[in-house]
Amino acid sequence: MNWDLYLAFISAAVALTLMPGPDNIFVLTESISRGAKRGVSLSAGLASGVMVHTFLAATGIALLLYEFPQIAVAIRAAGTLYLVYIAYLVWQDRANVKAINTSKDPLKQPNFWKSFGKGFLMNVLNPKVTLFFLALLPQFVDPDAAGSSFMQMFIMGLSFMLQAFVLFSVIALLAGRLHSFLSAPKFWLYTAWMQIVVLLLIAGGLWFV
Repeated sequence: MNWDLYLAFISAAVALTLMPGPDNIFVLTESISRGAKRGVSLSAGLASGVMVHTFLAATGIALLLYEFPQIAVAIRAAGTLYLVYIAYLVWQDRANVKAINTSKDPLKQPNFWKSFGKGFLMNVLNPKVTLFFLALLPQFVDPDAAGSSFMQMFIMGLSFMLQAFVLFSVIALLAGRLHSFLSAPKFWLYTAWMQIVVLLLIAGGLWFV
């Protein structure tokens, strides 16, 4: 392992994770509306999805997306529909705002694995992330290093996952503190609509960009 390249990769990974984007914005809005636990569990799912893209890039399977673009279209369509479905669920859940008890969590808390799965699918059903990793990881592989290219990519992917989870969780914990200071029911209604808009924008970006 070339440690100079590895440190350069970590620096790039942290910078990319902190850049405003669909994942951290979704974690932010969910943490504000449902609390920090929701945001942390989503963060774990989003970060874990990185390892799927790492495996695809390291094994060269992602090249199929270049050779057969219809595969990318199908995955992109699935991801877009899934995000629209999540937005629909948030729209349904907005009615719960009328029954808010401001001394408790503003909305019902899904269990950890349900939130984890939602974050995981959001990440995996995005072929753009696979292509991004296909372009990013090889740049930091040293062919003269002792470890194989696959092992180097695996270590970098694992490192990317860990730092993404830590940074997303910090966002979740900080944002989650806000809801205990905000008691107006209208705030939670506005937050629900904000979540819907964010999800639809992510879905539109996944399909059209």
